[in-house]
Amino acid sequence: MTFPVGDAKAGLRALSRYRETKAARSAFELLITAVPFAVLWALMWAALDVGYWLSLLLAVPTAAFLMRLFMIQHDCGHGAFFRRRVINDWVGRVIGVFTLTPYGVWRRNHATHHAAVGNLDHRGIGDIDTKTVSEYLALGAAGRLAYTVYRHPIVMFGISPAYLFLLHHRFPFGLFRAGGQPWASTMGTNASIAAVVLLMVCLVGVGPFLLVHGPVVLIAASIAVWFFYVQHQFEDTRWAHEEDWDFHEAALHGSSHYELPRALAWFTGNIGVHHVHHLCSRIPFYRLRQVLDDHPELAGVGRLTFVQSFRCATLALWDERQGRLISFRELRTRRSNVRSAVPRPAGN
Repeated sequence: MTFPVGDAKAGLRALSRYRETKAARSAFELLITAVPFAVLWALMWAALDVGYWLSLLLAVPTAAFLMRLFMIQHDCGHGAFFRRRVINDWVGRVIGVFTLTPYGVWRRNHATHHAAVGNLDHRGIGDIDTKTVSEYLALGAAGRLAYTVYRHPIVMFGISPAYLFLLHHRFPFGLFRAGGQPWASTMGTNASIAAVVLLMVCLVGVGPFLLVHGPVVLIAASIAVWFFYVQHQFEDTRWAHEEDWDFHEAALHGSSHYELPRALAWFTGNIGVHHVHHLCSRIPFYRLRQVLDDHPELAGVGRLTFVQSFRCATLALWDERQGRLISFRELRTRRSNVRSAVPRPAGN
């Protein structure tokens, strides 16, 4: 059966058969992610006796496994990892202690992101702040500077990830009036994190714990933010106002197919097949590759190679007139060309 790329809603029906999850496969995926993470963490600690350089080298694969744990938590939030919701929720909560992410709050915000992806009238929850060209130009000098700094790659992929996972997730920002559930999720996660940190400090000491776990968290956080960014912040993504917005079209064509080498795809839970995931979020990550194998016509939709993706880091503004994301530099060049094309008054 050929996937109807031009009719995303009809395509959703074609994806329904991939939603079935297998408990044994899910448990196996969890096992081969959590155990290597724990072993590598222990090796990093042991490597401190050899030299911190060796521990830092091991921080990269350790962070990769932590990222994969986050992707399992992500699937649990969609009810896609195990059949029973209670199992998904408790696995997600436990993993959230290690990813520093309160599962209940994250699941709620992420569901909002899925429900409104690409909708210009419903931005701001669970996504990266993206302004249109007209909105940016309407800002004062301070507003433009703040947005420019926020979208700078050093801030976006260096400072922001650390802030997000270490500080922002410690309180249910944006949900203060949403009742007790966000507070219970956040504070329960915080208390569990504190207990685990206290245990590890007692076992290995404060200094070694920070030297080992600090780089792991920071690297994993930056990887997570980069992947979340590139999944929607690419030149030919889709944004529209409410009256012109369609959920299925935005899901399929407003999300990228980040084509990665198999090893990177494995560590990131095939989340690069993001257009399929957004169209049918109940497909477990270990079946996303099968969707592309069965429907190769989907491979070219929103396709980004690993090399091409780095250009996305400079994109920052949605150009409603051209229907694409542009960079600050392109906007400056365009405005400069417009000014230079305006005839000057003739001299006396």
